[in-house]
Amino acid sequence: MKPLEITNLVFLLHQNYYYREPQPTEMTKYTFTDKKDTRSGFGAGLLELGRKNKNVVGLCADLTGSLKMGDFQKEFPDRFFQTGIAEANMMGIAAGMTIGGKIPFTGTFANFSTGRVYDQIRQSIAYSGKNVKICASHAGLTLGEDGATHQILEDVGMMKMLPGMTVIVPCDYNQTKAATVALGDHVGPAYLRFGRPGWPVFIAADRPFEIGKADKMIEGKDVTIFANGHMVWQAIEAEAILAEKGISVELINLHTIKPLDVDAIIKSISKTGCAVTCEEHQMNGGLGDSVAQTLSTFHPAPVEMVAVNDSFGESGKPLDLLKKYGLSPENIVAAVEKVITRK
Repeated sequence: MKPLEITNLVFLLHQNYYYREPQPTEMTKYTFTDKKDTRSGFGAGLLELGRKNKNVVGLCADLTGSLKMGDFQKEFPDRFFQTGIAEANMMGIAAGMTIGGKIPFTGTFANFSTGRVYDQIRQSIAYSGKNVKICASHAGLTLGEDGATHQILEDVGMMKMLPGMTVIVPCDYNQTKAATVALGDHVGPAYLRFGRPGWPVFIAADRPFEIGKADKMIEGKDVTIFANGHMVWQAIEAEAILAEKGISVELINLHTIKPLDVDAIIKSISKTGCAVTCEEHQMNGGLGDSVAQTLSTFHPAPVEMVAVNDSFGESGKPLDLLKKYGLSPENIVAAVEKVITRK
């Protein structure tokens, strides 16, 4: 190991930021043999959709490689539109294309897909009810080295507040591909959020995916963990730790934040009596807020939230950032132990 590498490792250990790579163990109820970025799942799903439906078109704002839209562009060059670094214009073009029956899938980074173009999305897509699929990569802390200006942590809140907007945050390559394909048949505006880093592929390729339908992954009786995106694997690791402590966890993948599967939430909490939510997003406005709103209305119960707490991100390695900002399996374990005492 080079001197600089040793120095950096010591610094990380000293700051308690160092975090190991995700690993399946004998205790985890799901396992994986491969890691793939969820954005590649989007690219594969878009290509499959393109072969099925000639009305599917792709638009990208100068990030074709990063969004993994290259295969679609190569196979369907007449149905792919490179708009350049003009995200607001891209959204307007996509909205207009729907008038002629096209199904546009726009692609750029999550920060540019939402924050930069919120007015265009609100007026030209959501308010107008246009059938545009807004597909956003490089979301959350796990974007890593690009830092706080690109690590948008507010996008889910922004998008779920728009009337009629469907919001989906899949957890791995296979589920992102399935979600993309499902959006081809979905009518109406939608936001699909995915990420940059290689991540465990633990969802079976043939596992059913239904927009608005929660996916119960582990049955339990003491506490319910609701998670989405990259945090689903973190929750799987946390469940294994908790099982060793004698705590029975029900793990539900709430990949669709809107429309929310209210029935699944109430059914699970009626059994377990408390919940922990896990998301790579601000605590304010995200998955946790949606779950808490549901429970306060229909079935009051204690809730703890594992999320970014009113903070911007920073440049760093994805897993180190998850550790620093309190999104590790150990943080989920602590939240579970705390919420159980509140029952």
